[in-house]
Amino acid sequence: MSDGDLGSVLVVVPVRDEEDLLPACLTALRRAVDRLGDARPDVDVEVVVVLDGCTDGSASIARRSGFRTVTTSGVGVGAARRRGVRAVRTGVPAERAWIACTDADSEVPPGWLTRQVELADSGADVVVGTVRPRLEDLSPERATVWRATHRDGAANGHVHGANLGIRRSVYTAAGGFAAVAEHEDVAIVEAARGLGGCVVADAVAEVLTSARLVGRTPGGYARHLRDDLVTDRTTGTGRRDLAG
Repeated sequence: MSDGDLGSVLVVVPVRDEEDLLPACLTALRRAVDRLGDARPDVDVEVVVVLDGCTDGSASIARRSGFRTVTTSGVGVGAARRRGVRAVRTGVPAERAWIACTDADSEVPPGWLTRQVELADSGADVVVGTVRPRLEDLSPERATVWRATHRDGAANGHVHGANLGIRRSVYTAAGGFAAVAEHEDVAIVEAARGLGGCVVADAVAEVLTSARLVGRTPGGYARHLRDDLVTDRTTGTGRRDLAG
């Protein structure tokens, strides 16, 4: 579905009361934007921070970053991502426009956007990246199980909104992010795959994410860390949910 090199990248970051973790997220994003600018000055980049019903200091942090902000009234992560995408229109054809997503409790590596652009230019319509929790913030038991069930550098294909990219034409054809409380990321990847889009699982630009056990949604990665990274006392092995 690709048609030439990318001309624009839009980064969407939904935020719901993340004043403690948001500064690191935005600092990391700035590094990634600068790295892409150095490598590909021909690609226009814009970051949109969607402040979704924030009641803490997230809004002032986001506005000080210099990135564009959009405010929504607690609509949930799916609708917030969707609103962020709608906030920006470019003159670049949709086939040459890219949407990159991460989360406010996460830090992307400096080469994150550069890697997504490389893959898109090589024909990827969707990039499904890996994430790594801050292992020092997990209990020793959970950290041990996580290490035992993950291989460094291996693209496991699990979908994470904290490390996701999609071609805008495919995003539109797939119906955009659904206005749901969670798993909007999984749904759009499944829809893109159903349309025949080229979905690439990649582990090069792994995103560091929080190790909290109670997240902003009922399920998601926090639930995985809380419920799945436990030792089965009958076998002594870890249990792992393949959606995590």
